[in-house]
Amino acid sequence: MRLSKKTDYALRVLFTLVEHHGRGPIPIRELARRNDVPKRFLEHIMLEMKARGWVDSSPGKQGGYVLAKEPARITMGEVIRQFDGVLAPIGCVSVAHYERCNQEAVCRFRRILLDARNYVARLMDRATLAMVFLGAPVQTREVFAQEFSAGDGI
Repeated sequence: MRLSKKTDYALRVLFTLVEHHGRGPIPIRELARRNDVPKRFLEHIMLEMKARGWVDSSPGKQGGYVLAKEPARITMGEVIRQFDGVLAPIGCVSVAHYERCNQEAVCRFRRILLDARNYVARLMDRATLAMVFLGAPVQTREVFAQEFSAGDGI
């Protein structure tokens, strides 16, 4: 699974709004600056999130965006599916975007990819914005931990 820029930007902004939850609106210009997101691209993302009921906006000089739902009621899975469509690594194990493969009856690695899909879906669907916000940022040493650094492309 690889997140698109759109999903990455949406998550960045959502976590900024989680951090400021209950303290009033943040202007879109400020959200774009803090999260290093092109403002024009962010405008489209914010419209999608508003349509989903995750954010709300208020016009004017003191206006901007706020969370419309409690952070504990929005999951990472919802956000990823909204912007990227699926969590499945390949089409033949996707529910929403299933693609038949002529090797399905004999494929040995499909089982592992289905297991990976199920694990990632459970993890993302349980991970609320509130819960994730409480976690510590990932340290570089964690990314390059010895037990996971043997394979290229990780």
